[in-house]
Amino acid sequence: METLFTKGFPINMKRITIFAGHYGSGKTNIAVNYALAMARDGKKVTIADLDIVNPYYRTKDSSEILAENGIELISSPYANTNVDVPALPAEAYKVTDDKSAYAIIDVGGDDRGALAMGRYAPKILEENDFEMLAVINRYRPLTKDAKSTLEVMREIEAACKMPFTGIVNNSNLGALTTREDILSSLDYANEVSRLSGLPIVMTSVLSSLYDEVKGDVPSAFPMEIYVKAKI
Repeated sequence: METLFTKGFPINMKRITIFAGHYGSGKTNIAVNYALAMARDGKKVTIADLDIVNPYYRTKDSSEILAENGIELISSPYANTNVDVPALPAEAYKVTDDKSAYAIIDVGGDDRGALAMGRYAPKILEENDFEMLAVINRYRPLTKDAKSTLEVMREIEAACKMPFTGIVNNSNLGALTTREDILSSLDYANEVSRLSGLPIVMTSVLSSLYDEVKGDVPSAFPMEIYVKAKI
């Protein structure tokens, strides 16, 4: 997975990078890939899973590979259990208090999940060294067009009490994604960008497809897919 960092970062790196989006947008996979890329580029990295909705795939599902790369993971003590309690550990305040590390935050899967972000917003806004990126996916039912996607973004912003600063086009169909799927999502992403006034800072691309699309997608960033381990 050397391509994750040797290709360079399309995102203007800030100390805190927040990934938020609708449930199923793929924001967790983006957050994990980005954390790994930063760590392999020599950065001290902490990743915090603030998702209190307890979806199918959580950052904790990648705890082994994160640990192997020296990345500190902060997540709910109830993650990957049968207990659905909206609890976050006290260590989550490290993302704002420990300025020696780059922090990546995986926010909950909708406006309800984004509510957890509100308690950290004042300190993040005060430091003013952050990117809050909207992860969008045109192949999800509730964000299949630009207008509905913008509505979701506004709901998340209101819940987080923070503004988005850019867009990650993560339109994909998982391992079945083709070059055509990626290219056909560009007009959708551009329309979301036009309506929101925000730049597209990254377009996620499966590593296996990267060489096929990089000439057509300047913001392409090669990604690996991490899935929940079978028990």
